[in-house]
Parts: sequence; C-alpha cells; structure tokens
Amino acid sequence: MLLRMSTLFLRTLREDPADAEVASHRLLLRAGYIRRAAPGGFTWLPFGKLVLDRITEVVRAEMAAVGGQEVQFPALLPREPYETSGRWAEYGDDIFKLTDRRGAELLLAPTHEEMFALLVRDLFSSYRDYPVLLYQVQTKFRDETRPRAGLIRGREFLMKDAYSFDLDDSGLEAAYAALRDAYQRIFDRLGLDYTIVAAQSGLMGGTASEEFLATTPVGEDTYVGCADCGYAANTEAVVTPPAPARDPAAQPAATSHDTPDTPTIESLVALANERRLGDRADWTAADTLKNVVLAVTAPGGKPAPLVIGVPGDREVDLKRLAAVIAPATVDMFDDWASLPSLVRGYIGPQVLAGLGIRYLVDPRVAVGTAWLTGANEAGRHAVHVTHGRDFVADGTIEAAEVRAGDPCPGCGTGVLTMRRGIEIGHIFQLGRRFTDAFSIDALGADGKPVRPTMGCYGIGISRAVAAIAEQHHDERGLVWPASIAPVDVHLIAAGKGDQIAGALALGSRLSGLGVRVLVDDRAQVSPGVKFTDAELIGVPIAVVVGRRFAEGYVEVRDRATGEREDIPVETLAEAIASRAGISGVPSA
Repeated sequence: MLLRMSTLFLRTLREDPADAEVASHRLLLRAGYIRRAAPGGFTWLPFGKLVLDRITEVVRAEMAAVGGQEVQFPALLPREPYETSGRWAEYGDDIFKLTDRRGAELLLAPTHEEMFALLVRDLFSSYRDYPVLLYQVQTKFRDETRPRAGLIRGREFLMKDAYSFDLDDSGLEAAYAALRDAYQRIFDRLGLDYTIVAAQSGLMGGTASEEFLATTPVGEDTYVGCADCGYAANTEAVVTPPAPARDPAAQPAATSHDTPDTPTIESLVALANERRLGDRADWTAADTLKNVVLAVTAPGGKPAPLVIGVPGDREVDLKRLAAVIAPATVDMFDDWASLPSLVRGYIGPQVLAGLGIRYLVDPRVAVGTAWLTGANEAGRHAVHVTHGRDFVADGTIEAAEVRAGDPCPGCGTGVLTMRRGIEIGHIFQLGRRFTDAFSIDALGADGKPVRPTMGCYGIGISRAVAAIAEQHHDERGLVWPASIAPVDVHLIAAGKGDQIAGALALGSRLSGLGVRVLVDDRAQVSPGVKFTDAELIGVPIAVVVGRRFAEGYVEVRDRATGEREDIPVETLAEAIASRAGISGVPSA
C-alpha cells in the first residue's frame, strides 16, 4: 500500500479543537483521523479507518484461533425479541426507539444477545451441534445523556460481541477461560496497558463478570487493587467486609439532644465532642450515621423513595448504587412534599419503618452497632441509636464510596489502591437468562431436552482506538504501536526536487515488498511543517529523504524513542522490516 500526502484526504490542525476534552479526542481530530458528524458520532477519515481496520484484524485473528465464527446482524431490529427478554423496558431511554411507516416499533441495537439466541434456536436442535462460538463486528447505539471525550463515550460505536453456547456449566467455564485468554492476547498485541478486574453484570445478568480496563487518568471507570494478593475490581463490584454483629441490648439507651447550627457532619462531630454527648468526647465522622433519601424507578414504574444509611465519613456513590439496583434507575429525591414526616438534615432511621420507607444500610452498619444520627426533629440528633433495637434495616447494600486505604476484600490484610481506566472489554457468564426467555432446548444424547447456557464477550473496537491514543502519545502528537499504525513507515521528502522523486521511488519499492507506506510528497510545504505533521500523525517509523540522499543515505527516525540513524538506502527495507516487525521483506 502506498499513500501520498499530496492526494490523501487529510487535513491536520494546528490548534486544539475547542470541544476536545481529552488527549485522544484532541489528537485524533488534529491529526485527521476522525471528524465530528453529530453529538456522540464521528466520521472515520482514511487514516482513522486504517487504524480501526487493523485493530479489527487483530480481533478477528484471535477469535478465529479459539474457533469463533463470524456472522452479521442488522443494527435495526424489531421490538419483540427485546420485549420477550424484558430489556425493552430495562433499557428505558438508553436505547434509540423508532416506528416505521406501518406502525411497527423498532430499535437501534445496543447489543445483540436476543438475536444470537434466536439464531441458534432456529438452526441448532441437537446436542451434536454444540458447543458453538459466534461473533460479529457491528455498529451499536446508545442514547447517551451526555456524549463526551470523543470516542470514549459516544452514541454510535463499533463493537465486537461474541457468544458461546454450551450444554453445561463446565462447558461455559471452559469457553469463558478460552475467551479470557484470547482477550489478553488481543490487548497485548494492541500495545495496551490494562488490568482485568471483577465487575458487575448489570443489565446483562449472569454470574461471573470481568472487565478489561486500559489504565489512564481520564478513564470513566475507577478500579481498586491490592498489592498483597493481586485482588482487582471495579469499584462497582467491591464487596465491603461487614462489621461484626453485636448484642443490641448491650448498648446504652438512645437519647435525643439539641444540636443547633450543625449543618455538616464536621460541625455535628465538633458539637458532640464539645458537649460530651453520650458521655463521649471522641466522636468522629465514622461514628455518625448519614441517611440519604433517593428516588428509585423500576422499569416502567414510578419513582419510589429509598433511604440509604452509610457512615458519616462516607458519601453514597450513585454510580456504584446504580450498578447494584439495575435495571432500576436512581436519582436524588426531590419530592419532599410527599414525605412531610421527614425532617431534612435531621433524618434518622427510627421512623422509616413506620412510614413504609425502605431502608438499606452499608455493611458496616451491622446489627448491634450504635450511632449518632438524626432525631427526625429540627435541630436535634440522637446518640446510641442502635441497629436491631431502635431500627431494623431492610437489608444491606453496596452503595458507599470506596476509598484508597480501605481493607482488601480479597485477603483482608492488604489495603486498596485506586486507579482509573477505560473499559475496552467485558466478558460475562450469562447462564440461561436468554435461553430461558426464548425456550431454547437441544435434544440430548438420552433423548431429553437440554437447555444451553451462554457466555458473552465484548470488545469496544472504536473505543480501543481512543484507549491506545490515550496511552501512546506525547506533547507533539500520537505515537502508534507498530501493530495498529495506519502505515508502517512515513517517508518525508525534505526538499522539492530530487528528494520528492527519490521518496516516491523508495515508497514504491517498499510498497512492492509488502510494506505500508505514506510518502509526504507535498512540493509547496516546508520541511518543518512536514516534520510537525509526521510527529502529530504518529507513524512509528519516519524516513527522511534529505540532503544525504545524493550520497545514498536516508535518516530513519523512531517516533517513540526519538532515536535517529543515517543508513544506506540499499539496507532500508531490512531496517524497516526489523523495526516494524514485518517478516519476509528482502533487501530493497
């Protein structure tokens, strides 16, 4: 492949676009890889499409290596399968819904579990047909409330989704392990620094669930790790070690006190210590019980109040809570007129059961623990309010924020550190949710029906472009790994005469040997602009055809390391093949 800058459909930008929030968005726009078409939607320009295709090639190769067979579904799908699975309502406003001219309801698919399940039901009916692994590379759609960060969170994105079908759980576990290994090979080949973390299944359902997160400070997912045991989990999936239960009767009686001018936990703690409430002067925020009123909406239902109790030194993490209660959604409660018995700022759990309000607590709020909390009277708090005596929670919930330094749930001795990442892959053991929904059975060897079990394995291909760009750039531009760069070598003619002709001749020769080549043959552009564009575009190897070309030498530049070396023209092909990892390229 030989591309010429003089005819390439490409325009680089000198200034950062005003709406570009993160490095990948900014550099992919400036270097001419993508172009904004609509909020959350991008046009892939020639160089961007080349990178997208090279990533897809890696994915397809590794899927083939584990026996995956590729199919292709429509993106525009009927409502009925999603109605049967329950996800038409569960997705709510997160999916694009439309009606055709005949009144039939349709959606732009956010994911295709239903369609894969129906396809297997239609074509496979015997135990001899199993196991099977199918996948597709398909555009998916989500009606994001606020598309942001370029390709990281868009409304339209390219995804590889695969589905395994097995007749028993051991088969599912084997398929899951094989795809997990394949994903590691894929992301290693893409040059990504990533971590595999335990995750929530969310609307997908199922049991085991793991995410592959590309490490970057701009990632939307926060995850924790333990250096002692290797535990890693998305904060949404962290399990809090519960506090030990105690005898509620052993706690002093609860008493109510005037606590004026205590609008914050800090001011409440200071007053409690100053007045020695409950005969104590060592109160901390962790000894207080914060009660947060939220509105939870089940699919197709109306908002209902829910109160979450967490230690006062913690905040409720709405993202973490949303992952736990999915497919229901959660917002801050604002209909206070409907709950006149609750005194804002002084809410305690003592009255919630009588008001019929569901109350869930953090695992640290164990039975027998006593707290400083609201007395449900303006300007008053109560001490020694004890779980199991003064109130009884309806259950526990993982909703409190996770913090660095928290004890590790894995080993119990280490502490958690926190990092951020971009989700580039997610794998699930779905089980039989969808085969049950569509009554999919295979005739077993004994003549009895067997219900298959499913696994689901997704990779965000377009998002991977952004993740790679986030990890592989510097202050001058992109620095693509050789495995997915749009071309292998960027030939720069640093002159207007013989250098341009020489660069084109070298490019033609290298292209004939199987090397992907870009030649900057622009006659009216200065060498300085060409070098700036080359660094911005980020091809791993640049070859400068300059003043020493008449002597039979060119300069080879390594984009990642900045190293430069003059080499003879006759050894250029071997040098390029060695640096780019291309095999079978003879001397030029």
